[in-house]
Amino acid sequence: MYADTQNDITRQVVRAAQLLLAYGAESDLVEELSQRLGRALGLASVELSISANALVMTSLVHGRCVTTTRRIREHGINMAVVCELQRICLLAEKGLYGPNEVRKRLARIHPRTYPRWALIPTIALSCASFCHLSGGDLFACLITFLASSVGMYVRLVLAARHFNVLINFAVTAFVTTLIAQLGYFQPVTATPRLAMAAAVLMLVPGFPMINAISDMVKGHLNVGISRWGQATLMTVSSVIGMTIAMQLGGLL
Repeated sequence: MYADTQNDITRQVVRAAQLLLAYGAESDLVEELSQRLGRALGLASVELSISANALVMTSLVHGRCVTTTRRIREHGINMAVVCELQRICLLAEKGLYGPNEVRKRLARIHPRTYPRWALIPTIALSCASFCHLSGGDLFACLITFLASSVGMYVRLVLAARHFNVLINFAVTAFVTTLIAQLGYFQPVTATPRLAMAAAVLMLVPGFPMINAISDMVKGHLNVGISRWGQATLMTVSSVIGMTIAMQLGGLL
């Protein structure tokens, strides 16, 4: 294998690893897929070092090492991107994709998201369902649906304008809790507390928490601790927004 070919394949493999980390894959999966993709494209071995915001990869062919570093910028959870990268790896392992095809497929990867008109009512309906399962009455569920809809809209607008995720969570929790307090001021429901609790469930950082625990259990302590810290800060931001809204509403 020529040096230019090794360099090109190394860039493709590290790009795949970079995308996996940026869109929420756990570290063990990133390591496994990168090694499999590298071997499928002709590299003898691929070694990765993953940290909280950077990725270092070394490829080896005929005793020649190529090392490259990439910075990781999180783009949010998107399993469609992760699944597409897994599909590319499988096709390369079967011999259907060579370096050129992999390069083209990587260049075409773009995160697909659901439209707001579908996402907002779906999230609101799930929060209202949690309220119902917890024992909330009909009007509590309706209040939850309304508060979650407005809160999710605010969250998406702030995310589209690239606000810091902690500010996003704090403002979303504030707006959602402020609306969910309607049950306390209008005697339409006997379970206003359930409405207020269920409306902010969309802000629970479940996926980052699961990834953090998975990384720590599988030996990637630095990345796991970093993800755990990020998830904890997101939770604290939500609590701050909820607390301010409850203080304004006189509930604290």
